This record gives sequence, structure tokens and C-alpha cells, in this order.
Amino acid sequence: MSSGASAHGLDVAVVDLGLDGAIVTMEILRTGTLPWPDGLREAVLQVLPPASTTVGAICQLDQLVGLAVADAVLQTVDVLDRPPHLVVSPGQTVFHDVRDGKCFGSLQLGQPAWIAERTGLPVVSDLRPRDVAAGGHGAPLASTLDALWLSAPGGPRAAVDLGGIASVTVVGDEGEPVVAWDTGPATCLLDVAAERVTRGRQMRDDDGLLAAAGTVRGDLLDVLLEHPHYFQLPPISTGREAFSAGYLDDVLNRVGEVSGPDLMATLTELTAHTVARALAPYGVVDVVVSGGGVHNPSLMAALQRRLGSVRITTSDELGIPADGKEAVTWALLGFLTWHGVPGTTTATGALEQRVLGRITPGAEPLRLPPPANAFHKRPRRLRVLTTAGGT
Repeated sequence: MSSGASAHGLDVAVVDLGLDGAIVTMEILRTGTLPWPDGLREAVLQVLPPASTTVGAICQLDQLVGLAVADAVLQTVDVLDRPPHLVVSPGQTVFHDVRDGKCFGSLQLGQPAWIAERTGLPVVSDLRPRDVAAGGHGAPLASTLDALWLSAPGGPRAAVDLGGIASVTVVGDEGEPVVAWDTGPATCLLDVAAERVTRGRQMRDDDGLLAAAGTVRGDLLDVLLEHPHYFQLPPISTGREAFSAGYLDDVLNRVGEVSGPDLMATLTELTAHTVARALAPYGVVDVVVSGGGVHNPSLMAALQRRLGSVRITTSDELGIPADGKEAVTWALLGFLTWHGVPGTTTATGALEQRVLGRITPGAEPLRLPPPANAFHKRPRRLRVLTTAGGT
């Protein structure tokens, strides 16, 4: 169960995972998105920077998110053929503390005790902080899946996630990512602008139609590209606290009047420009895209134009649903934690790989399996299986 930077809902993935020596097998049984309970998304957005909040509000939100995840687990379990063994719930990120290129902490809400209490299942949660404590950014942790999944002769290849924040992983032939980092906003600023432009009728640019009606404003794009995040070298990470509604207001105050369609077109171009510019030094031959941005034709067209002859495919074409890839990633990371296997790569900036997260027991005594691999030895490949058993 996961919710990204845009907090549109709870992404769900039911995944059957196995570990055979150096190979992880993965069969994706179900993915989807469940809505937040009424008012909970608004409550999440209200505590995000630059808003101020209280310890009481954070405490209440921690419980409410945990309860919402527990209810979503129960809804999912009701339609499964067999009960799951484990819930992985990374929580809703409300603050990612990056200063001068270093991550000092990352806070996710969604109390796992409620999930364990309501479902009776053990829960793996809080997966980012251990990587941060080891010197990493706690992001993008999708680099672990990408390194196992995309390694093959003829690379390098890049995975691009177009969620609220855009993240990329560049994978070489041998499986270790060359780099993995957050390039900047993907849809988070577009969502803010879409809600404003449509006066609350839309929470996103459906089918990219708002951007398609506008023209890229060069002066606005230039000011947007002055953000200090774009002048840092990976490993770097960022979040909505850096690309907030307040930040967009500051930019627009500098530029002056901008029409709604032109604003949408320019923000779309910003994402395509920053992703393509970030990938340019690595000579990637394939780009595999996932996240909500794949459903925005204007964004995908702008990205293809910026990448030129580089082939773009979606993760669906390689067996992982584009809308579910983040939740699938968390399932993989929780599975590795359960088996005592490190869930990170050094691409996050961490000095060493670490086993991630904390485990909350369910109704039964906690019985962890023996470590599946020698400690600190990660698998080398991921094999995605179809429901018919193929690869």
C-alpha cells in the first residue's frame, strides 16, 4: 500500500514474490487505486510545507492514515483467493528534509500498529530512514527494483517515474544503477495549476488537454529552471516541500500574468526538459516510464521530443503496470526486509546497503524466515512472471 507525493489515493499491489539464489521472481496478481476516506487527502495536503501545523494534527493524521491503510488492506483481502502473508506500508510522506544536497531525515505518516491490529498481519513500514541514517537520501528506492529488472546487455537503460516528483534510475549491463535521483517535479506542480485553472473542477490535467491548449512561455520556463535543485549533482532527492504551491506563486509573481493554458504547457515542458537534460550525459538507449504521468499525452510527447531518437516504452510493456509500479516496488522492498536482505543500492548516496524498515507483529508471534542470502548480498536479477507462468 502506498501513496505518492500527489496523495490522490492509496495504490495497492498484491504481489507473489520468491527468492531463488540470485534471482527474485515476481508475479503481480493485482494492482489498483483505492480512494482516501472523505477529507483525508485534504488533511494530508494541509500539513505539507509551506503550511504550518501542530504536533496534535500530525498525531491525528498518523492514526487516520494508518486506519485508512488498514481498511484498504481488508477490502483487498476480501477479493483475494488466498490470504496474504505480509503488508508493506511505507506511509504518506509529509516532509523530506534536504539541505545543501544532503538528506537529514524523511517523515512518513500512517501508524502501522493500526494496520497490524485491524488485519492481524505483520507490517513492514518506515522504509526510508535507515537509508538516510546510512548516508543516503532514502530515495529513490525504486532504484533497487530498476537495477534488478532492467539490467541486460546493450544498455544503459533508464527507468523514469512520473509521479508527483520525477525520479530516474540509470542501469548498466551488470545491474548496479549508475545513478538514481529525483530530477524535479513531474505532476505535483501540474496538479496544483490544474486545480487553479479549472477552479477546482479538475485535480490534474486529464489527458493533457489543458497543456495542449497553451504555448510554452520561455520567460516562465527560464525562471522555473533557476530552482537550486537543478544545479545539484546526484545523488539528490526532493519533494513537495521544494516544489510547493507557494513556490509556484513566487515564480508567477516574478513573471507576471500568465494564462492558464500557457502555465500548463510550460509546467509540462519543465518536466520533460529536466528529465531529458538529466539523462543526456548517460547515453541511454531505452527509457521505461511509469507513474501517473504516462496518461498525459502532452507530457509524453514533450518527453519524446526532448529525448529525440531514444526509445520510450511504458513499464506495462515489460510486465509492471505503470500505475502500480511504486506499490510493486514497496512490495519488493518489504519482501527483502522480511528475508533479511538489504533493500538499497548505493545509488541513493548511502555508504553501504542496508536492510530497511521496521516490522510490526500481527496477531501471531513474529516468525521471520532465516536470511535467504548471505547478509548484505542482494539478488542480481528480477524475473517478472505473467499469470500464465511466463516471463
